[in-house]
Parts: sequence; structure tokens; C-alpha cells
Amino acid sequence: MSPDELVYLGILAASIPVGFLFRYLSPPVKQGAALLLGLIISIATCGLHTLHSLCTVLGTWLIIKINWRSAPALSLGWTFLYLLFFRLVTWFGLPQPTPFANAIQLLLTLKMVSLANEIQSYHLEKKKEVSAFTKSPVVGGLSHEPSLYDVISYSYCYVGIMTGPFFRYQTYADWLQQSNPLSLPGKEPCLQRLKMVPVYGALFIAVNSVFPLSCVRTDEFLEHNYFYRFLYMVAIFFVFRMRFYSAWCGAEAGCISAGLGCYPQGALSKPGGGPTVKYSPDPNAAVEYDFKTIQNIDCYNTDFCVKVRHGMRYWNMTVQWWLHHYIYPNTPFRAYALRAGWTMLISAYWHGLHAGYYLSFLTIPLCIAAELAMEASVRARLGPMGQNIFDWIHWFLKMRAYDCMCMGFVLLKASDTINYWSSIYFIIHIIAVVCIGVGQMMKGGKKRERRERGEGEKEDVVREKTE
Repeated sequence: MSPDELVYLGILAASIPVGFLFRYLSPPVKQGAALLLGLIISIATCGLHTLHSLCTVLGTWLIIKINWRSAPALSLGWTFLYLLFFRLVTWFGLPQPTPFANAIQLLLTLKMVSLANEIQSYHLEKKKEVSAFTKSPVVGGLSHEPSLYDVISYSYCYVGIMTGPFFRYQTYADWLQQSNPLSLPGKEPCLQRLKMVPVYGALFIAVNSVFPLSCVRTDEFLEHNYFYRFLYMVAIFFVFRMRFYSAWCGAEAGCISAGLGCYPQGALSKPGGGPTVKYSPDPNAAVEYDFKTIQNIDCYNTDFCVKVRHGMRYWNMTVQWWLHHYIYPNTPFRAYALRAGWTMLISAYWHGLHAGYYLSFLTIPLCIAAELAMEASVRARLGPMGQNIFDWIHWFLKMRAYDCMCMGFVLLKASDTINYWSSIYFIIHIIAVVCIGVGQMMKGGKKRERRERGEGEKEDVVREKTE
């Protein structure tokens, strides 16, 4: 493991026992202590680069104060433009930010855009309440506009400051105002979330030692046979998954120990978003709680869901919620594959400027278009047994598609990514294009068949009338 990874591991490990201590604190003390600890982590790992995140926070706060109506769009433009500056700072003679500063900046971008949307919704609902003389029915809305201190406290809250998960300001405010945090579940769900982490970590170290990524960039790699080169991406994506399974499960455990994102099960919480319904528990019945709001990974469904588009739902779930609510609805396209492509383009930009991100993320719409075409033209015509076989083949190809896309994500450079994809003859891309072509042809044949059937029925009607 690299020194940076050891620092991440140390912060994750320390956040879990610290979280249990936060349950003993009153709301004001909890807010101040979480801010102080977050600033200590930020300054210790980023140094002066902490000023980047501070500029982002203050800029967003000014936007909200000056024009809350347009704050969502303006904050998105501000934070994303600052990301561009942040990644090109060396062009301006400034030092390169640390990887830790990059991690904080990424999560802060999500938080600031979400905060602008939440405050806009707060003001709009307030206006509706005044005009209608009724309380707003919106679930999870703010009860007051956050102060500058509140915004800074939310931005630098130590929980998930570098590793995620993303959570809304309302989730943070609910955490501060928990009436009896010591009574909320903690130890059991925390251990439940951590129980597989040693397995994921051990598999990550073992497989990574056998299949190092650096080998892919060597000339000797191309001398191996095709199946070795093809299977190498399977191993790389396995290592990639084990690494993030370990990190995200640990990050979730840090949230759980502090009680962040704990809501009654009846609130039907969504990862990233929080409660979706107003829930008033029966005072005479025991209340069951969950931590769905801060769930960032569903390891089982990531591996075993059938479809490419479903695979995205279970990976980095809180960020997927952010993309679905703040980017996807505003895409300039109507077709699902194109809307997904636009969203993936924004996601690639959020991750960085490396060409590998764009090559990987923009392969997703191609795969989605392929699976939609095959589902409509092939699966829909099959019986139960045929559909079951189709789904198993679909799952296998979905995993290989993500294997292929992962190579761009980890190789980063366009040349390295294209060299690897060409070494396996762009097999995933070719299969996707063929599937789209077959789907279109079968769709056309189906239309012709329906048209001929319709014309035949008309002839029968005419014949019956003449007889």
C-alpha cells in the first residue's frame, strides 16, 4: 500500500471509535467538535491547499446570499469552474494540490451544489406557506436558512470529509439535533458493515500483488496471448472493487458509529437523499432504524445485478443520487441513453481531466443502448427459460463491460487506455455495436411483421364484406 493509502486507512480507522464519543456531545458542542476535527484533518493532510476548499465554500455562500433563486445553477457553475482551476493550478505557477486536497474538493463540490438546491427549496416552500397559509408537505426540507458558521461546519464536518459518503445539509442538521443519540443503534450495524472488510482488504492485497496494473503499460504485456490479456482486466476490476468495498464500508462504519444518517425504517430513506416520506412512529411500538442515507455501496448487487444501468445504482450510491437529482433532470436530451451519456460526461469531469475517465464513462451509454436494444428485440420474445439464459449472458457481458471500462479509469492516459483496448481488439465495444445493430434489424423486422399482419387483417375484412 502507498503512503497516501495508509493515511486514508488511518483516518478511516480512527473515525470509527471517535464517532461513538460524539454521541455523548450536545448539539452545539458536537457541531464545533466535528468542525474542529475536520479542519485538523484537512490542514494536516492538505496544508495551505485547504484554502482551495475554503474559497469554494465562501464563494458558494456569497452566491446563495446574493441570488438564492439562481443559486443551484450558479453554484454548479462556480464549483465546477473552480474544479478546473484546482486541476490546472500549476499553469498559474501555484503548487500541485495533494491527493487529500483533491478528495476534499470533490466531496465539497457535491455538498455545495446540494446546499444551494436545499436553500432554494427552503425559500420557495416558505413563499408557498405564506400564500397558502399551510405548512409545506415537502419531506426533508430545511427548517431555517443555515448561517455562514453552519455552512462551514457542514463543509468541514470530519465525518466522511475525504472518503465520503456524500450527505445533504439536512442530514447533517438532523444528526446535530438527535434527541437521544445514545439510544440509537450503533455497535451492531457498525460491526455488520465491517465484517467483510478484512476479506476485501486481504483479497485486494493478494490479487493486486499477482496482477499489478504497471504490467499493462509494458511492451512485454502485449507478448502474452489474447486470453491472458483479456483476463487481466477481470483481475484489475476485481482489485478495484475490493479496494473501494473496503474503503466505503469503513467510511459507512464511521458514519454509523457517530449516528449520522440514522432514521426510522418507516422514513424509507434513500442513499444520499435521506427520508422520502414523513414518518411518525407509534409511541407504543418499538422503532427500528437503518442507515440507508449514508449507504454508499451495495457489494452484492454491484457484482450480481444483471444490467449495466443497474450496476451504476449500487456503486458510489450517494454520488449516484446526487447525479440523478441535480444533473440528470437538466440534461438537454430526451432519449435515455443520451441523458445517461450527458450525466456520465459530467461525472467524468467531476472525477478529473484524465482522458481515461471520459473514455470509460462515455462507454456506458453505448452499453446501455446495446442492452436496451437487445431487451426489446430479443428478450421480450423469449419464454421464461430463454429469458433466464438471456439474463445470465447479459450479466456476464455486463461484468466484462465494467472490466473494460475500469481499465480506462485506472490507466488514466488516453494512449494507455487505447493501447489496452486495442490489445483485446475492442471486443466489448464491438459486441455493443453488434447488439445495437441486431436490435435495430429485429425491431425493423417486427414492425414489418406487424404491418403485414395488419394489411392481411384489412384484406380479410374487405373480403368478408364483399362476400
